[in-house]
Amino acid sequence: MIVNPCAKINLGLNVVRKREDGYHDLETVFYPVNILDTIDINVSKGKQEHNCELSIKGIEIEGDMQQNLVVKAYKMLAERYALPDVHVELTKAIPTQAGMGGGSSDCAYMIRALNDLFSLDMNIHEMQLLAAKLGADCAFFINPVPSYAEGIGERLAPIDVDLSNYHLAIVKPPVPVSTKEAFSKVTPIQPEKCCKDIVLQPIDTWKDELVNDFEQSVIPLHPEIGEIKDKLYDMGAIYAAMSGSGSALFGIFKDKPENLDNIFKGYYTAIAK
Repeated sequence: MIVNPCAKINLGLNVVRKREDGYHDLETVFYPVNILDTIDINVSKGKQEHNCELSIKGIEIEGDMQQNLVVKAYKMLAERYALPDVHVELTKAIPTQAGMGGGSSDCAYMIRALNDLFSLDMNIHEMQLLAAKLGADCAFFINPVPSYAEGIGERLAPIDVDLSNYHLAIVKPPVPVSTKEAFSKVTPIQPEKCCKDIVLQPIDTWKDELVNDFEQSVIPLHPEIGEIKDKLYDMGAIYAAMSGSGSALFGIFKDKPENLDNIFKGYYTAIAK
């Protein structure tokens, strides 16, 4: 079975309070983006030992393969169901350490694929509950439609926002941003206006009102991120912002921007919907 996990961007992101469990409550709008990984699942022959062998192509990922969220998703379901061993080939196209949810999406699509492949009969809500155990924004990718998210990103409600008539320019510098570091330098505050309400306004009002709170902590540490945002506006973006805790940025354009690769040489770039 082959599935194609998508990326996401955040249309506004507010860190509203720190919780007693050490996490932070957020308010954000998740928007799916058609930059796609590929997961190819094949059933292995032999004993059922709850093994998931993972190989990765495309964008390089460091670390122990058995700690990858794809493998963790398999093992979580294998504890509940009699799953056969599988071999998974993951081809990465979504940039890593970007704030675009690549790992979370791979995790969620793995749960969806196993549910379909082995007829586990889980509904969307059941899969979202399981996905949330593995990551804050994993639940969104079980049903990746534009959604307003609260809590740590697991409480979701569909929102009527459509950017299909626009072009999304994605730019990621070769700068890793630690999510822990980004959170440590943000002061939680309840915004005067919720990002959900701003996103439902005309898009040309977003520049003055829609903010990502992580920019205030990340840009001083990595000035090139702020420079990319400024350049996207110079190129004619209606709105530009960092996605998640970075380091990818996106610009929303009426007309398809030209020469993105040449303007941002040495950076990851893509035009998406």
